[in-house]
Amino acid sequence: MEQGSAILRILFLITDLGKGGAERFLTDLCNALRPRSDVEFVIGALLDDNQYREETAGLPIVQLRYTAFSLARRQEYPEYRQLLEDFQPHIVHTHRFLAEFLSAWHVSDEITYICHGHDNMVQFAPFGFGTCLDRAAFTNWMEKRYLIRTKYRRVRTSFVANSHHTLDYYRTVLPGFMRDDVHLIRYGFDYARFRAPEPRSPAAGEPLRLVNVGSFQDKKNQIFIVRIAEELREAGVDFQIHLLGDGANRARVQEAVHRCGLLDHVILHGNVDRVEEWLWRSHIYLHTAWYEPFGLVLLEAMAAGLPCVALDGKGNRDLIEEGRNGHLIEEQDPSLFAARIRALAASPERYLAMSEYAREYARAYDIHRAADALLAFYRECRGRG
Repeated sequence: MEQGSAILRILFLITDLGKGGAERFLTDLCNALRPRSDVEFVIGALLDDNQYREETAGLPIVQLRYTAFSLARRQEYPEYRQLLEDFQPHIVHTHRFLAEFLSAWHVSDEITYICHGHDNMVQFAPFGFGTCLDRAAFTNWMEKRYLIRTKYRRVRTSFVANSHHTLDYYRTVLPGFMRDDVHLIRYGFDYARFRAPEPRSPAAGEPLRLVNVGSFQDKKNQIFIVRIAEELREAGVDFQIHLLGDGANRARVQEAVHRCGLLDHVILHGNVDRVEEWLWRSHIYLHTAWYEPFGLVLLEAMAAGLPCVALDGKGNRDLIEEGRNGHLIEEQDPSLFAARIRALAASPERYLAMSEYAREYARAYDIHRAADALLAFYRECRGRG
């Protein structure tokens, strides 16, 4: 293939298209690339789980029918090999570890490889005390060694980090010969979809509406929202907190809401369509994840005009400008969260200023800007060989 080809062919590999930030980013990115005449792309999904069917309608998606890797038997992954032969990509850009792992199966020095670090993939963690005693940790270490042997020492792979937190992680855990090839590239999202027409503060007499969006898993920490709700109720605030999403911890959170007598204040809605409409009807975005590699949902909330009150999850430090588009709280102290929320509700002027700044701040992450940055990065990587 000629490096100077007018059309750049990109193969995006991703584990699946289930609910998640990486999946939303890739969906938005492909829709931004779709009208461009200088790009062709295909999404290779390892597993058949597409929860963005409306957003991916018309996108070229190939199901790769991935089966778990085994050292005990020979595997060929024929669908992946066939896709490479048919599409002949210039770029293979992987999202999530399983996709990166599959990309090592058929490597070519004619292809430029990019791995996107949407979070701190645990499979890249260094060998440490106790690794051999923990089956999962030992498996992760073995898979990392496999990647180094079969891919990274054979072809150059550039890593893209989505926050300074993930940047530091990959520059620490990757082999020394790869650490200078980790790059921070700004994330993106469909800004036009989430942007609210005008900022507005809570009207007198209406309940303060807070919203949280995310899968119900341990790191998202929705159980802490129940404690914040208790503090707000104790302070006499008229409020509702709407929780959007589903997952293993949903029943536990629902039970805590019931036990604390908060059914009128904390409402769990499960997975919903058109999240932006829920954001437009809300006043404050509440984010309690104790680990957040980036926080795409924070940008979506800001575009909708919502100041964000968030727990410090490390990656979201890149997004929250204290007192300008929200508040970042370092410890899980429900009284601190409640105090910040009450202060926002009590000052319409301050609220409107933060709302307006949040909308403009989020504009810098528009997916079209992110697409331009990634395409420039692809071409730079192709040019250096």
